[in-house]
Amino acid sequence: MLEINGSRITYQLSFLEKLGAFGNSPSADISHLKSVTRDEKPWTTQVLRGIRAPGTGFPYVIMLGTMWHRKGRDFCVVYKRRPVLILEFENEKYKRWVIPATEANEKVLRNSALDF
Repeated sequence: MLEINGSRITYQLSFLEKLGAFGNSPSADISHLKSVTRDEKPWTTQVLRGIRAPGTGFPYVIMLGTMWHRKGRDFCVVYKRRPVLILEFENEKYKRWVIPATEANEKVLRNSALDF
């Protein structure tokens, strides 16, 4: 679930998600957030770019972890064929976060002072 604390935005992973992603919850400076888009079809090469390492992945079922590609890395949390939000960053560890487009995540972004 997305959280905004001061100038930081964090996607809080559950204990099981941390195990599956082989990592911790990603965090970034909110001023480095460039754009937020929604995609209804997450299992395309435009959304999931590159090679997963480390993490867990079963096509059309689950994708948790880091995706490496030519432009950098993306952090992905994708379940089944559910819609996703794509948060693009500049000057951060992950170029993009691909996270579930849940009502709670969308509400956090709507209630923030960001223009998206």
